[in-house]
Amino acid sequence: MKLFEFPKIDLHNHLDGALRPETLYELMEKNGITPEVPTIDEYIALTRKRANCGSVNEYLKMFDLPCAVMQTKEALERITFELGEDMARQGVVYSEIRFAPQQHVSRGLTQAEAIEAVIAGAKRCESVYPIHLGILACMMSYGSETINYDANMETVETAAEYLGKGLVGIDLAGAEGIVPLSHFAPFFERARELNIPFTCHAGDSPGPETVETAVFEFQARRIGHGHHVYFDPFLSRRCADIGMTFEICPTSNIQCRTEPSYEMHPAKNMLDLGMHVTINTDNRFLADVTLDSEYEICLSRMGFTERDLIQMNLYAIEASFCSEQIKAPIREALENLLI
Repeated sequence: MKLFEFPKIDLHNHLDGALRPETLYELMEKNGITPEVPTIDEYIALTRKRANCGSVNEYLKMFDLPCAVMQTKEALERITFELGEDMARQGVVYSEIRFAPQQHVSRGLTQAEAIEAVIAGAKRCESVYPIHLGILACMMSYGSETINYDANMETVETAAEYLGKGLVGIDLAGAEGIVPLSHFAPFFERARELNIPFTCHAGDSPGPETVETAVFEFQARRIGHGHHVYFDPFLSRRCADIGMTFEICPTSNIQCRTEPSYEMHPAKNMLDLGMHVTINTDNRFLADVTLDSEYEICLSRMGFTERDLIQMNLYAIEASFCSEQIKAPIREALENLLI
C-alpha cells in the first residue's frame, strides 16, 4: 500500500532488522533453532515490546536471532529479495541496504560470499520490480577497535572488490560510545585510499563530537543518525555549509531513547537550518515502520510539511552512492514536484 505517491528513497536500512517474521520462523525450523516463543504472533508481540527498550546497546540484542538464520547464501539472497520486494510494493524507488558480512560467516561463508549473496538477491529483485538497490557493507563496533580489527579491515578490502558490482559503499555500525570513534580511523583511511564511499553511524547515542570526528576526521560523505549534532550550533552550521547529509530514523531514535519524543526531535529544526536531512526506516520489522508510516509521523508530530518530505527525498537521492544514471530520473521527478 502506497500512501505517498512521490518517489521515495531509504538510505538507512539494515537487512537484519527487516526480516519477514514468517521467513524467520521458516528458516529457524530449517536450521533446527528452537524459537523463544512458539508462534509468529507471539514473536511479533515480544519484538514490539523489546523495541522500546530505551537503549541502543540493548536494542542491538534483537539482531542475534535474525543473524542466526542468515548464515547461508540461500538465506541471504532470499531475505534481500524479500526486503526489496516489500519496499517496491510501497513505492520505494531506491534504497541502500546495509549489512555486516562479518556477522554471516559462522557456518563457513566468507565475507566475500556473503556480499555476493546479498548482491544476488538485490539484482534478482531489480529484475522483477521497479526499484534500484545498493548494498553497503558494515564494519562493526563491539567496543574497542581491537576486538575485530582484522574482520573490519577485511570488510573494507572485500568491499573494494565488489564496488560497482552491486555494492556501493561501507559503513560503521554497532555499539556507540564505548571507545572514542576516532579509534576507528584506520579503517576509514584505508577506505579513502581505495576510493570507497562511506557513511558512518555517529551522533545517535553519543554527543555531537562523534559527528565532528566522522565528518572532519574520517571525511564521511553521510552520517547515520547524527541528530545530536543539533546541540552544537557551530558544528551544525559547518555541516550545513558543506551539505552534509544526515540519515535520520525517527522511530528508531524514540525507541532507543536517544530523543525523548517525536515532538522534541530536532530533525525539523535541522532542516530549517539548511541541513540536508533525510528520513529513513533503520529497521523496518524490528521498529515496525515503513517510510510511509515515518512520513505520517513527520507530518502529524514533527512539524514537517509534505513539501519538506519531497525536499528530503531530493537530498537523499543526491547523497546516495548510486550512479548518475539511476539518480537523474529520480532527481528530475522530485524537482518537478517542487516547482
